Amino acid sequence: MMGSLFSIPDPIALPVTGEDDTYPVGRIFCVGRNYAAHAAEMGHEVDREAPFYFTKAAANAVLSGVTTAYPPGTENFHHEMELAVAIGKPVFQADTSQVQEAVFGFGCALDMTRRDLQIRERNKQRPWDLGKDFENAAVFAPLTRVSDWQPDPQKRIILRVNGETRQDATLDELIWSIDEIISHLSGYYHLRPGDLILTGTPAGVGPVQPGDSLEGEIDGLQPVKLIISDPK
Repeated sequence: MMGSLFSIPDPIALPVTGEDDTYPVGRIFCVGRNYAAHAAEMGHEVDREAPFYFTKAAANAVLSGVTTAYPPGTENFHHEMELAVAIGKPVFQADTSQVQEAVFGFGCALDMTRRDLQIRERNKQRPWDLGKDFENAAVFAPLTRVSDWQPDPQKRIILRVNGETRQDATLDELIWSIDEIISHLSGYYHLRPGDLILTGTPAGVGPVQPGDSLEGEIDGLQPVKLIISDPK
């Protein structure tokens, strides 16, 4: 009888507001440069040709409220506050009128970034993995079901570090809407329950240091919190 040589950690599961059941995370897709002001602060012009994506491994995701060590290999560790969309039903090659029923819910998330490594690899036309996908690089607050929360355009998305506001925008600043993102991404993947989509970050990204306390909010959703500790 064959068996596994070793065990691996179970995938992370996100709490759901007001419920006992949890949402197991399968894949994490991230939309790049989806706020014009953020694209500008990173030295890029916005275009409406098509959204583009990178991914983070579910094994590198953690729940809100944790303390994580300042990661190795970087001297420019950045915060990025984002709205996460959780898929609840299979969706494939759908147009924008068909995607809303595939959404399970929404939540606050942090896309933590080793910015110096991302820029170094990007300048050499290499993948961004070292800058974007590493231990504890994605932080998720509890989800709220779509029946209890909608991403109205004027809802604010805010990130504070040690109580000081760093990012402050509204959801109407998204270049690609949630429906457009899901429709486009479903043309390349069979999206399924467990898939999370991070929809991009507003302007104001910047470095954090050991000892910093981060708190991100979107009107009506559970906040996401993170504390940075000394490197290990």
